[in-house]
Amino acid sequence: MSIAELYNIFKEYPLVSTDTRKISQDCLFFALKGENFDANTFAGEAIKQGAAYAVVDCLDLPKNPQFIFVDNVLKTLQDLAHYHRKQLGLPVVGLTGTNGKTTTKELINAVLSQKFKTSATLGNLNNHIGVPLTLLAITPETEVAIVEMGANHQKEIEFLCAIAEPDFGLITNVGKAHLEGFGGFEGVKKGKGELYDFLSKSNETVFVNHDNNYLLEMSNDKVFKEVVYYGTSSLCYVSGELLANDPYLKIAWRQGGHQETVQSQLTGIYNFENILAAIAIGKKLGLTNEEVNKGIEIYQPTNNRSQIIKTAKNTVIGDFYNANPSSMAVAIENIAKLDAGKKILILGDMFELGDESQAEHQTIVKQVGKHSFDEVIFIGKEFSKQQQAPFSFYTDVEVLKKHLENNPIEGALILLKGSRGMKLEQLMEQL
Repeated sequence: MSIAELYNIFKEYPLVSTDTRKISQDCLFFALKGENFDANTFAGEAIKQGAAYAVVDCLDLPKNPQFIFVDNVLKTLQDLAHYHRKQLGLPVVGLTGTNGKTTTKELINAVLSQKFKTSATLGNLNNHIGVPLTLLAITPETEVAIVEMGANHQKEIEFLCAIAEPDFGLITNVGKAHLEGFGGFEGVKKGKGELYDFLSKSNETVFVNHDNNYLLEMSNDKVFKEVVYYGTSSLCYVSGELLANDPYLKIAWRQGGHQETVQSQLTGIYNFENILAAIAIGKKLGLTNEEVNKGIEIYQPTNNRSQIIKTAKNTVIGDFYNANPSSMAVAIENIAKLDAGKKILILGDMFELGDESQAEHQTIVKQVGKHSFDEVIFIGKEFSKQQQAPFSFYTDVEVLKKHLENNPIEGALILLKGSRGMKLEQLMEQL
């Protein structure tokens, strides 16, 4: 079956599922393969649960009029998503970066939704499966789409751009993450820079943080339809100034001779540039200052990304969705600047750093030592290799949980940060 023929079926049954545990009535089930599973074996079950059709690539399956046989289910999903994107013809904002992708995507969506019917990546469905699912979830009523693109190796952003074909693009920043897959920091720059490469070749518009020297360097040698700068310089299309961080950010911003002040529900100085990015995109796409400000003001962070959580005993900066050396460093500097009577760090290992893991964990321990925190707790095998007074070190979360049960923390501002695999959310009950 051709993609055009499959698209006609998709228009009749526009819901897509890749998980038999989440089958919607009359959806299209795509039987993907993984390292430890082959969803072709669940195709019949998907039909029984209400799927209109199952897209499969195993010729050994029994004949079924509701099975659509293709050469490769994953490629078909990606091709169908690209075809759908082309038929819609709506503007797509694509973004990537080492840190702040999801928060920036949510901010952009909050701002643009004040004027347009928007569709944005759900959660962090930003890989070779997530981006196609994001595109296929766009309805004909959508006026602007915001697509987050993630990567842990080179050529991945290039591939995702070919599927999503963004008209506007943004790299939040480049930092030390997935060093193992990218082959070092220069590999990260090259990999994330594939978004700039695509926008340049396609003659599209790029938004660049003027305060970030890496992004300036990466964008300066390319030609775009338009370069829109945001940052602290008055020369930028949108310029801004941080007014307060106590602990929520309040900023002043200026565009076209008009100055505005906006209070956000975000913490972390590092989110200042993410707010400016959303403002710049909103203004470029024709929103009023009032619409932009409302979008920034209503956005509340979730999913343990720079999220302030008040418990019965403490205030926790829950920033443990993920971590890398870059995001860890700025989170530490942020809490160091906050005004609180008692400040405690609980930091977990950072994953996927390859040969640079020991050096990067050592750097974080040294950075913490430059500040005067009331208590610092490190968790994980990598941090435990760096043991030194006066810090506490625990090999895993379970051991620390038992310690906290017997030695509860009270009345503190706590930064809880580490890689997703550390499962630091298990500590919230004790905090």
